[in-house]
Amino acid sequence: MRHFATLRRSLSLLTSFPNEQRNPDEFYSNLAEDTARLIEQFAPLSGTRVLDVGGGPGYFVDAFARRKAWYIGVDPFEKSHVKASGHALPFHNDTFDITYSSNVVEHISDPWKMCEEMLRVTKPGGFTIVSYTIWLGPFGGHETGLWQHYIGGEYARDRYTRKHGRPPKNVFGESLFDVSCADGLQWARSVQGAKIVREFPRYHPWWAWWLVKIPGVREFLVSNLVVVLQKETLPPHF
Repeated sequence: MRHFATLRRSLSLLTSFPNEQRNPDEFYSNLAEDTARLIEQFAPLSGTRVLDVGGGPGYFVDAFARRKAWYIGVDPFEKSHVKASGHALPFHNDTFDITYSSNVVEHISDPWKMCEEMLRVTKPGGFTIVSYTIWLGPFGGHETGLWQHYIGGEYARDRYTRKHGRPPKNVFGESLFDVSCADGLQWARSVQGAKIVREFPRYHPWWAWWLVKIPGVREFLVSNLVVVLQKETLPPHF
């Protein structure tokens, strides 16, 4: 992972965030490529079945096609994906080699139900990878600002609306929620039938990953948590 999680990569990702709304094609294409490279640190993508839960407007398709993965996206709003809820994935148990979700957890009211569904459709020995934005990190408020959400989600939402004459894309209490780093770690450590492979801050270089281990501090400095789980293989039948 050290050759992947470099300071150069971290700076590139952090400086790209302002482009999320003004140049979404560039932002999401780069994020999709980074996501594919991140997943490759744990499993090869060529020839594997990959499920992207909440993949958005399709930027991730090309990144996975270049790696010859068999890719399916699920999103209730996008025409290019299977239209379904992450809370009730329309697939059989043990279908995919890799299931992942990038920056979706903070946008739904019951994210851990979605994560349980992701694990359900993952094959034994396969990987479930969840990455999401921490509320108390600097990007927790998304486009409403770097500090306003520290006063309160409602304040940040209403201030943005007054300033721009329209509500934000991510409306606190409707499509943006207060999810902590501890929430994700607690869920991962309580899961039955899977083991934790890695927990780390997505946008940090490898030498800063220790921040995940420090309660309190991690809520403000981790920014985006990645949890990698490997589903346990089934015992042999005799």
